[in-house]
Amino acid sequence: MKIVVTGGAGFIGSAVCRYLVRETQAYVINVDKLTYAANLRSLEAIANSPRYTFIKADICDRAAMDAVFDAHTPDIVMHLAAESHVDRSINGSDAFVRTNVLGTHCLLEATRAYWRSLPQPQAQDFRFLHVSTDEVYGSLGPDGAFSETTAYDPSSPYSASKAAADHLASAWFRTYGLPVVISNCSNNYGPFHFPEKLIPLVVLNALEGKPLPVYGDGSNVRDWLYVEDHARALYLIARRGCPGEKYNVGGRNERSNLSVVESICDILDELRPQKESRRRLITFVADRPGHDHRYAIDASKLECELGWQAVETFDTGLAKTVRWYLDNRSWWEPLRNGVYAGERLGLLAASDVGASLRP
Repeated sequence: MKIVVTGGAGFIGSAVCRYLVRETQAYVINVDKLTYAANLRSLEAIANSPRYTFIKADICDRAAMDAVFDAHTPDIVMHLAAESHVDRSINGSDAFVRTNVLGTHCLLEATRAYWRSLPQPQAQDFRFLHVSTDEVYGSLGPDGAFSETTAYDPSSPYSASKAAADHLASAWFRTYGLPVVISNCSNNYGPFHFPEKLIPLVVLNALEGKPLPVYGDGSNVRDWLYVEDHARALYLIARRGCPGEKYNVGGRNERSNLSVVESICDILDELRPQKESRRRLITFVADRPGHDHRYAIDASKLECELGWQAVETFDTGLAKTVRWYLDNRSWWEPLRNGVYAGERLGLLAASDVGASLRP
């Protein structure tokens, strides 16, 4: 079996590539254009495998995508390539629309042309897995959870671009019959996470004695999913998911942002003791514009129909993650020093705020 993974040098994509090479017999073709958040060092453990190939290419480049299909004739496409950081989307939405919307369209069209050329039963067995986020559903109240039938209500440029991509993927199934399956996941965390996201940012700031920024009052709730659990789920969905269906992937680990930060402080205090608790570094900052208050995933469909279960609890997964950053300074230090130093992103200028309030 040959699997194309787009965005395979990113956080989730690299976890998928490592899982496929280590735990399956699949031949993996990693297609990534290597943006700031991509890192080939995350793939060093499998880079020399005879079942792994890396291709530097942009999913917006139709000729490049056609060439991938012609050269490698995949049985599955797992589409993870995306701009993903909400804060960056607030100040620079262009890249999100280009990659997440136009890139998905380009990839769908290249896939459709390839799929139509396949003989039976290869065409019947082919799958296109579109990997998305729970953020397309918007914000929950204090109760309930997102299901596969929850109406879309995106709040940020990032989530709006992913919602548009989801709709394109669904339409390519309904209109053209392309065997598309969609997954929507909760917040991922784990090793090899680019340090602009909450958990790695807090770990590294705490190690360096810097303020630990918490948006608003820290009460915003996320459902956390260990990235290796997610990788297992995606392979299962790609192999056994029904075309035209959606599957939500969540870890059933709801935590407020403040409690996540406090837990990281407590783990570091145990592993690297200091005179004072690192909780003293917690600093409340201006909230993110349009910040959704709560996400929670109902993963019952995936659990009951396909038999998936998360292995890690939040406590076990977070402990593994913190230890990984302690043990892998050589991976994150170049990023911290040369790509992203931890500065605040996603703040609106006064002129932007004024414009958003005008009728």
